[in-house]
Amino acid sequence: MATANRDYYEILGVERKASQDEIKKAFRKLARKYHPDLNPGDKTAEHKFKEINEAYEILGDEKKRSEYDQYGKSPFDGGPGFDFRTYTSGDRFDFGGFGDIFTDMFGGGQGGFDASNLKGPDLVMGMSLTMEEAFTGVTKTISFNREANCSGCSGTGAESSQHCENCKGSGKVTASKGFFRMAQPCPGCGGSGRKITKQCRSCGGKGKTLKSESIKVRIPAGADTGSRVRVKGMGGAGNGNGAYGDLQIEITVLPHQLFMRKDDDIYLELPVTFGEAALGAKIEIPTMEGNSMMTLPAGSQSGQKFKLSGKGFPSSRTGKRGDQYVSIKVVVPKNLKEKDREAIQNIDMMYGESPRKGMATK
Repeated sequence: MATANRDYYEILGVERKASQDEIKKAFRKLARKYHPDLNPGDKTAEHKFKEINEAYEILGDEKKRSEYDQYGKSPFDGGPGFDFRTYTSGDRFDFGGFGDIFTDMFGGGQGGFDASNLKGPDLVMGMSLTMEEAFTGVTKTISFNREANCSGCSGTGAESSQHCENCKGSGKVTASKGFFRMAQPCPGCGGSGRKITKQCRSCGGKGKTLKSESIKVRIPAGADTGSRVRVKGMGGAGNGNGAYGDLQIEITVLPHQLFMRKDDDIYLELPVTFGEAALGAKIEIPTMEGNSMMTLPAGSQSGQKFKLSGKGFPSSRTGKRGDQYVSIKVVVPKNLKEKDREAIQNIDMMYGESPRKGMATK
């Protein structure tokens, strides 16, 4: 067995209480990372690939997992482990019960995973928005550079080429590594099926050139810091016939001088006079859509919070509006004149007892 002493949960990097879906996701991630097609000649990756498949063979089956949780590895020692049988006519693995997972990850076409036609890389760039722009949504023009297929050779890298004899024009060759037998891109033509006889002068045979782009991007209302907007097909060029990657724009919402945002809710600290708090008043409240009237009840206390329903941000998922919360802050006047001091002393006498009564410690 490949994993004589290691715990299967440890191999997949999941907790013992992980759900079957979490186990499957962990396996998919590791299988993609250590798959032999992506790590040709790497014995360490080959060993790890065997380990994670052996672990998933047990933990991916609820009955086997239950037995493993009860008895450890002993019921499975000496068993056949993961079945790496190969097709006799397809040069690809037969992954038995794992077939659907590997089809999802590496494609289901004849020949298995094809590294010569990989999708291009995604590009990530940052964009700063004011809180007003994030609230209403905004269209912005952005400029960036990306690697694109050379227009001189349409991404082939060749001014002239010929049929590759090494792979007979298929773009793939079969390699055997121990019990592995797999298809991989032909080293003679890089998987294109044609061998360059004269390099493209525009790109020097690379097939790709750096291209400057300027596009308009619509940022939807409700965007928040950390959210991303994806622009399909505006990333880097793929290999061979692989599609372009995407451009991902990561949003940062700048702080506001009045408002603080938490999820889709807005928070505002509102200064009021002693008289407004004590007697009550109709007060104009700033919101993201302009000023709105709020009735402050008599006897309002400093720090007391009031809610304005539906005055928050629109949710980027549901479109439903958050709320605005207004915290009252009673402002004490400064630079008092003598008659003002006397008036406040008279007000102080209205308390009857100290507002700090009962706070003394023993």
